Amino acid sequence: MLRANAMTIGQLSRRSGVPIKALREYERLGFLYTLGRSASNYRLFGEEALWCVHVIQGLRSLGLTLKEIQNLVTQYLERPGEPIDALLEEHLARTVARVEARIASLQALHQRILDFQSARAAMRTPAPELARLFASDPRRCAVASAP
Repeated sequence: MLRANAMTIGQLSRRSGVPIKALREYERLGFLYTLGRSASNYRLFGEEALWCVHVIQGLRSLGLTLKEIQNLVTQYLERPGEPIDALLEEHLARTVARVEARIASLQALHQRILDFQSARAAMRTPAPELARLFASDPRRCAVASAP
């Protein structure tokens, strides 16, 4: 009876919108379990696999890494009666910190680009250090000296 609703990894991929390669990784990490094999030796997954994939994708959309999700899944399976809310909040707090660090890094990069553009516009030439780098390009020097 279970196999009547079973699906292959390709069918699970189509239904979930998740690439087969990612589903194989989810299985390797212990997020998905097979019901067994078909007569053609294809791995078979039940409807619960679709639910698991949606949960994983939801957590990924919040910025959690696969390692963090694996940590949550491990605790969830090892302690089925305990809520995982505190652990989830801890992972989300780390994710927020990562995002904030990335935002700060991108803002610094944005400012460097603006400063470079401003300096270049004022000089109407490339920054001196870039001009030296371009002038010392060995490929360009070799073409210029060729007969």
